[in-house]
Amino acid sequence: MIFIKDLAIQYGGKLLFEGVDLLLNQSNRYAIVGANGTGKSTLLRLMMQEESPSLGEIVITKSKQVGWVKQDHFHYEQNRIIDVVLMGKSELWKALADKDALLNAPWTDASADQLGHLEETIAHYNGYAAESLAHILLEGLGIPQSKHFDTLSTLSGGYKMRVLLAQALFEEPDILLLDEPTNHLDIMTIAWLEAYLINEFKGLLVFVSHDIKFLNKISTHVLDIDYGEVREYVGDYNLFLVKKKEIAEQKLSEKKYAEDKLAHMQKFVERFGAKASKARQAQSRVKMMEKIELPDIKNSSRMSPNFHFECKRPSGKVVLTLDKVVKTYGEKNVLNNVSFSVNKDEKVAIIGHNGIGKSTLLKIAMQALEPTSGKSEWGYETHVSYFAQDHHEQLSQSMSVLEWLTQQCPKESSASIRNVLGQVLFVKEEVESNILHISGGEAARLLVAKMMLEKPNVLVLDEPTNHLDIEGIEALIKALKAYKGTLILVSHDRHFVGQIVNRVVALSETGYKDYKGTYNQFLKYYGEDYLSQSFLAKK
Repeated sequence: MIFIKDLAIQYGGKLLFEGVDLLLNQSNRYAIVGANGTGKSTLLRLMMQEESPSLGEIVITKSKQVGWVKQDHFHYEQNRIIDVVLMGKSELWKALADKDALLNAPWTDASADQLGHLEETIAHYNGYAAESLAHILLEGLGIPQSKHFDTLSTLSGGYKMRVLLAQALFEEPDILLLDEPTNHLDIMTIAWLEAYLINEFKGLLVFVSHDIKFLNKISTHVLDIDYGEVREYVGDYNLFLVKKKEIAEQKLSEKKYAEDKLAHMQKFVERFGAKASKARQAQSRVKMMEKIELPDIKNSSRMSPNFHFECKRPSGKVVLTLDKVVKTYGEKNVLNNVSFSVNKDEKVAIIGHNGIGKSTLLKIAMQALEPTSGKSEWGYETHVSYFAQDHHEQLSQSMSVLEWLTQQCPKESSASIRNVLGQVLFVKEEVESNILHISGGEAARLLVAKMMLEKPNVLVLDEPTNHLDIEGIEALIKALKAYKGTLILVSHDRHFVGQIVNRVVALSETGYKDYKGTYNQFLKYYGEDYLSQSFLAKK
């Protein structure tokens, strides 16, 4: 399906990978993994032919159709949402548009013949079931049918990306390329997408994701970008981790064996090289030593940050009280009489589909947004650090990473600030990087560094894993599990939530459920169906 031969890509003086030889086959699902900046999205863009390699080539079977999520939603702003999806099959869309124009034009002798050709095209692309399939895809991705005939411009940015994802799925390509498809999806929609890709999509799938549960559910193969190469592993992500560790340990073992062998021979030469009776044997060993090559073990590009949160002082027993909180925007009621309190040392996940009011609730708690009615109140001796989902406003001025963190934490010494920056992987000259030009992952790590220095007894985190690589996510999980304070968390990452929380507040259109227990216990108690759109629609 996709033939990759002697592929290499280099940006400026940085070589991402070289000598890549792969054959990606029909019906397999390949997950591309690697640290931030190693070239995961670049490899996808090379397959899309949006970039050209420095060396080598990618050959895709000519008869195969390649689909991916287009990033140009501005092109469709004035189109109906349903029509944007139907445009995924360009030939079908043209035939439908031409048929509509023909039927609305004066009828001529040629019209019947032209209509016949159009009907053949529409039938070939299963066009009479097309709108029904488009509705199914849009509803599965969390866009209710009442919205399907509105223009795309009526949706938020995240939901526009869902429409473009529906367009790519509707296209039913032979090869589907997806870059972080879960980024704009809530927990329920991710579950739907997993089921669709496993049960409905029959082609070749190549995707990038940091969602470990998604990786494990979807992938049949893993393409690991590390050590300047791309290595293929068969199996899901967990199996890949085991196999990669085994290979690394084997390489280290081979190197140690060769080093021990060289050391043993060297001792023999040093001890007996001057003795006439052993000179020949010593010389033989010198020649053998010259032929032994130590395995070249390169350094991995994977680096884990060292996140660590401390509490300067403990809080009181009741940390946060939300009392009959209501928030409306015009006629839309986002939050309706939400009342619960959070106690010291609890780790609470607030879940629910996009648009249900999770981030709004956090903003009200942080007093960044006024409720329509009701109140939010922090408890005695609470010291709160907040990680906002949209943190561009915090990083909007032109200054270096070091200057920004020094400004945010003026009481900290230069040594403390540099030490924490090193812990979150800003090393050497990287601390002088302009915050306007750092990546999403770097921005997330910088905000975590600020929280580490603040030593809060309450952490409020809104989608903190969105831009972190897998190593960063695992480091954050470890730090939050060890954290002695109170945590209030919004996240769509089920692996992340499942590892940390001991309480779940699930928001829906009909109210909310407050469950004291882990996320997995919550799922077991209420059933997986709670996370489906159809279940919520019945409530």
